[in-house]
Amino acid sequence: MRKRKLSMNKKIMFLTFFIIAFSFLIAGTFVIGSLFQEKEEDIGQEAMLVSRTVANLPEIKTLLQRENFQDSSKKINEIIGEIRYINKADYIVVMDMNRVKYSHPSKNEIGQVSESTDMDAAFAEHYYLSKAKGEEGTMIRAFVPIMNELNIQIGVVLVGYLLPSYLQIVADYQSEFIVTLSLSILFSVWGAHTLGRHIKKQMFGLEPHEISKMYVERTETFNAMHEGIIAVDKELNITIFNKKACEILGVGGDPFQYLGRNIYDVLPDTRLPEIVFTGKPVYDQEIYVNEHSIISNRIPILVNEETVGAVAVFKDLTAFKQLAEELTGVKAFVQALRVQTHEYKNKLHTIAGLLHLGHSQQALAYLSQVKDEHDNVTKFLNERIYNENISGLLLSKISRGRELGITVNIDKESKFTQFPEKLDHHDFVVLFGNLIENAFDSLVAIDKKEKEIHISIDDNDGILAILVSDNGIGMTEEVKARIFESGFSTKDRENRGIGLFLVKEIVDKGNGTIDVTSEPKKGTTFVITFEI
Repeated sequence: MRKRKLSMNKKIMFLTFFIIAFSFLIAGTFVIGSLFQEKEEDIGQEAMLVSRTVANLPEIKTLLQRENFQDSSKKINEIIGEIRYINKADYIVVMDMNRVKYSHPSKNEIGQVSESTDMDAAFAEHYYLSKAKGEEGTMIRAFVPIMNELNIQIGVVLVGYLLPSYLQIVADYQSEFIVTLSLSILFSVWGAHTLGRHIKKQMFGLEPHEISKMYVERTETFNAMHEGIIAVDKELNITIFNKKACEILGVGGDPFQYLGRNIYDVLPDTRLPEIVFTGKPVYDQEIYVNEHSIISNRIPILVNEETVGAVAVFKDLTAFKQLAEELTGVKAFVQALRVQTHEYKNKLHTIAGLLHLGHSQQALAYLSQVKDEHDNVTKFLNERIYNENISGLLLSKISRGRELGITVNIDKESKFTQFPEKLDHHDFVVLFGNLIENAFDSLVAIDKKEKEIHISIDDNDGILAILVSDNGIGMTEEVKARIFESGFSTKDRENRGIGLFLVKEIVDKGNGTIDVTSEPKKGTTFVITFEI
């Protein structure tokens, strides 16, 4: 049978009751101890007062100095009996200097000599209190010397009071204890019940075990996601850090160890704090975190229109780079193959026509010319561009230009030997592909006899400079001011407005600069520089 769990209200009530009971036990121990000590002091004072009173009675002094013991003892007992009854003393003993007892609650003790050693000081004119354990319990005893008219000690008065037990003290204050305990329990139960309802309301009516279950399920859900997720509160302390985030950003260890730590202590370059401070979301932005390129969506967390934190959902940019490369590079290669197939079919038709007409020498010369042109371009790219992805892209763009009637010129002094820090061939495929395609679009849109694209790559003295220029339709100042905005385009076709945005993101990631000059109907020039 499944064990039933206690509700939070009952747990709080039981805990409160236990705390009150334990507190009362501790407090009661100290209170009763204090009462016991006060009672002991009061009894001691009362015993000393009674002793002094008896010691100063003239009748007692006179009777102690008589020689007739029986007569003196009888009268002393009568006097002491009344005093003992009035002051509720347990016993009062009067002794002469020979320690002979003239009064005692037990008649058998009258006339006996006391052999107790704790009263020696009293026979030396000392006043004091002492405690002694007897058959009935602990006694408080007051010793007072009896002095005659000549200030000579003639005896001792001993007054004893029985100390009450702890239970007797509790019984004396029984009503106070009951009222205090009852009121405390009543108000504590009411307070615990009210507190439990308030806490449960704040927890949306959920029990702690339900919240625990939800937390585990939420954590496992985040860990199962293919995207990295990091969230912070308004104090910039990490509240979510899933396993995929550790993998993507190269952060080792269990992600739970980062919860509660400040984001600056774990990953200072996530740019999540700026979302907390500004309250504005940022979507699909490429950033460099912990030496890893990611594509990130960073969104503020709002509760009642107030920013209480921020969450970042991100992926490794490698997959996006590969996709972009496919769109701007591989797709271009396929297109280039189609162009070259079409181009070589035309050339084969030309050669076949020359051969059918019997012009074999002209066919051979034409074939040699075509081969030399292709070999020269291929050789130039292989020697000057030290990355096959980029050289292949440029070769495809040259062929694409021929099909469109656009001449693509690559500066003969161009050279490309290394990538800037934080960038790789994926980034440059996207960069070159978008710049050249943008130039193609500009030239297709204008009616001009000579359509040209000029490309220059200068790699010297630690500076990489890239120039892509066309003599196309150009741009107005208004258009030029918005070309790097995501989604902005002067064309009505779908999937536009992202190319130059990606180019600007790559330039920013590589800490480069980009300059644009353009004039309507005269063309546009992009100049990009990086430190390498």
